[in-house]
Amino acid sequence: MEEHPHNPDQNTENRTRLKAIIDTAIDGIITIDRSGIIETVNPAAARIFGYQPDEIIGRNIKILMPEPDHSQHDQYIENYLRTGEAKIIGKGREVLGKKKDGSVFPFLLSISEVQLQDKLIFTGIIHDISGLKKAEAALRESENKINSIIKAAVDGIITIDTRGIMEMVNPSAAKLFGYDEAELLGKSVNMLMPEPDKSLHDSYMGHYHETGEKRIIGIGREVTGMRKDGTLFPFYLSISEVTLADRKVYTGFVHDISAQKLNEERLRRYAAELERSNRELQDFAYVSSHDLQEPLRKIQAFGDRLLTKEYDNLSEQGQDYVDRMLNAASRMQNLINDLLSFSRVTSKSKPFVKVKLDHVLSEVLSDLEVAIEKAGAKIIRSPLPEIEAEPTQMRQLFQNLISNAIKFRKENESPIINIYANNLQRKAHMTGTPGDEVTEIYVEDNGIGFDEKYLDKIFNIFQRLEGQKYEGSGVGLAICRKIAIRHGGDITARSQPGVGTRFIITLAQRQPQES
Repeated sequence: MEEHPHNPDQNTENRTRLKAIIDTAIDGIITIDRSGIIETVNPAAARIFGYQPDEIIGRNIKILMPEPDHSQHDQYIENYLRTGEAKIIGKGREVLGKKKDGSVFPFLLSISEVQLQDKLIFTGIIHDISGLKKAEAALRESENKINSIIKAAVDGIITIDTRGIMEMVNPSAAKLFGYDEAELLGKSVNMLMPEPDKSLHDSYMGHYHETGEKRIIGIGREVTGMRKDGTLFPFYLSISEVTLADRKVYTGFVHDISAQKLNEERLRRYAAELERSNRELQDFAYVSSHDLQEPLRKIQAFGDRLLTKEYDNLSEQGQDYVDRMLNAASRMQNLINDLLSFSRVTSKSKPFVKVKLDHVLSEVLSDLEVAIEKAGAKIIRSPLPEIEAEPTQMRQLFQNLISNAIKFRKENESPIINIYANNLQRKAHMTGTPGDEVTEIYVEDNGIGFDEKYLDKIFNIFQRLEGQKYEGSGVGLAICRKIAIRHGGDITARSQPGVGTRFIITLAQRQPQES
């Protein structure tokens, strides 16, 4: 059979196709001769090393290498040609390259040896892995950060597999349960549980895997843990499920609530003690209103008889004794009444209703009409809002403050009393309950005022700044504070001696606090 000669056009087409493949390849391709001289460079290789192709063709390949390879490369080729021992040829490995600007970068180098008709050449394929290395470094940094966060976390963190075997335990978790980390790794997590959870934990996990019913996973709840020494403690457990490439793991976050539980118990005891104190106060109020009133009435009654029937028969000193006795009895009666009023702010309190403060103020001013006229007081009032409150206590509040403003007036000046509300309602920060709306009521006067260093003192029961100069027991402002607190707010004042006082009462728009 006659043999067909090769088609020159087909050979040209094959060479053209091969050149197009090499020129458009993403990886770099470089060929060198047995002396290390670069014969061909594709565009990708030139770009990777930062050169134009004609800048490196004809030069030794070692210009693309940092030390020590730069100095030793000729020896590498010579050793291979002499011994045939290949270190990279036919194997490939990660090496470092040097760009035109001197910067060094990593790449994967695979070298093949090609024997042509007249010479030996080596072809190197260069895959730049700078981006991969940066990604690996970033991943390592991220892992290191995560590990640092886990190790430094205040809460315990434990990771288990689907069989409940602990794979990771952070220092806080180990310390919380009283173990070293090594004592827990590879062991079942149920060793950290008291009965019955210890025996039932495997069935809990089996039930979840069969039904998908979540009892803690993604929900979280309060559970009990068991330390190495057998002691039990409460903690809040939240579990997240993580699906890895080939399996599932569960991460538990352990937040110790021992201190919180202790505080809750202390608060419960405090509340019980407060309730007991309130009952004692109510009992005292009962005793005051009954047992103390009777002997006091007798003292007043016999004192009045002495005053009306025997007064003229007494010596001057005896008359003085009767006057002082009756004055003391009167003060005692006022004191008992004030104590009763103070105790009844909580003991006799009623449910809150909608209260128009304008109506309350009008009633109070009507009740105080005689005192207002006698003192020549001028009342300036602005519209007040409607709020949720106890009407009787709002009357007490206004009556005490306005009476005070009349009582503590300057000798040669008629009292001016200005009553108004903050037109804007704002969020309450002092009550600690998000969403509370508050109203501020202001009662201003032009009276004698006081030094603000005594601000806390004036709201305490029986505390008086003016001694015996003005009548009273020092209970009125204490009652005002108690009323304001019961209505979710407080009372304070701004004042200067001789200038006057402005009382600021905060009332929250919500249901009353429990006493």
